[in-house]
Amino acid sequence: MNLTDLSFTSQAPKTRARRSLAGTICRVALIGAVLTVSACGLPRSGPTKKEILSGSVEKGGRTQVITVTDGVVRAANFQPAYGFGADFRNAGQVGADVIRPGDVLGLSIWENVDDGLLTSMGQSSTELQRLQVDSNGYIFVPYAGRVKASDHTPDQLRQLITEKLASQTPDPQVTVTRVAGDGATVSVMGKVGGQGVFPIERPTRTLSAMLARAGGVSIDPEISVVTVKRGGSSGKVWLKDLYANSKNDIALRPGDVILVEEDQRNFTALGAFGGQTKVPLGNGQVTAIEAIAMVGGLQTQLADPTGVFIMREEPQAVARAVTGNASLVGDQRVAYILDLTKPDGMFLARDFLIRDNDTVYVTEAPFVQWQKSLRSITGTAAEIGTTERAFN
Repeated sequence: MNLTDLSFTSQAPKTRARRSLAGTICRVALIGAVLTVSACGLPRSGPTKKEILSGSVEKGGRTQVITVTDGVVRAANFQPAYGFGADFRNAGQVGADVIRPGDVLGLSIWENVDDGLLTSMGQSSTELQRLQVDSNGYIFVPYAGRVKASDHTPDQLRQLITEKLASQTPDPQVTVTRVAGDGATVSVMGKVGGQGVFPIERPTRTLSAMLARAGGVSIDPEISVVTVKRGGSSGKVWLKDLYANSKNDIALRPGDVILVEEDQRNFTALGAFGGQTKVPLGNGQVTAIEAIAMVGGLQTQLADPTGVFIMREEPQAVARAVTGNASLVGDQRVAYILDLTKPDGMFLARDFLIRDNDTVYVTEAPFVQWQKSLRSITGTAAEIGTTERAFN
């Protein structure tokens, strides 16, 4: 063995020691970085239950956090009602024979003389066809002048014209017929079999009858909402409530606009669900348990069943009732908590009603974040081993 060999042998342990130290430093640094990231930077679907609770009014936040109980269910199950006001319900039916502005009338006048005011020589009658009732409700009849036709029946108008002509010609005989009823019409639009402008006739004086005249609704009756606009007022009703309650089958008035559309109400599902999306409510009432089922239920590997939240803006009266605080003013942000692990948790979720624009949010279980941290560490540890081997 020469001196060169001795020198190489003495340096080898030092080199291995330096490499081992460098590998240890690298491993410690990377694990420290992973632990830092796992504490604040791991991906997740939203805030934790603890973070939401920390934003409550009691802890200086702006949200009223309320645990759902039987009393809260009764106070919070306020549903904005669909229906028609008294002005719609108390309106009488339009008589099929009442003359309206825009109607077109036909008059026949007989005179008991050979040379009458209106008849030609050798004729006993005169036909006045297509006299349109003007916007003020009047028609013009020769020798009778402007005659108020609207709000009269054809027979009443006949008597009125006869009286005016009686001073001009002896024993006149008058008949009045409606040529067209354009004045007493309604417009039907939306999801119906046939949209259009329809006259109010004897069989179609009510809302349900007019919908049938337009071919019925073309969407699922369970999600059909019927809106009637009359002047500056409007009202709406579920189609099923229209047939269930005769008070909703209102009498129509000339100029009414009827719109049939699909229910536009929805809620948003977020968090540890089988799906995260905006969901149509679908029918009149949807409970919290139904809302959860509509998006695939809780995700078994992620969800915390003690942290199911329903978030909404509550009107002042409801907010006071659920919080027991009579001094609250204005709409309030409220986060309702459902704990599905309690004996009555599922029953409360079955009774709690979801409203339009609600957000249903399910938090992740604390164990999930721990799992993510562990996977991050173990995965990075494998990467550290690969890096160390490459370094060596």
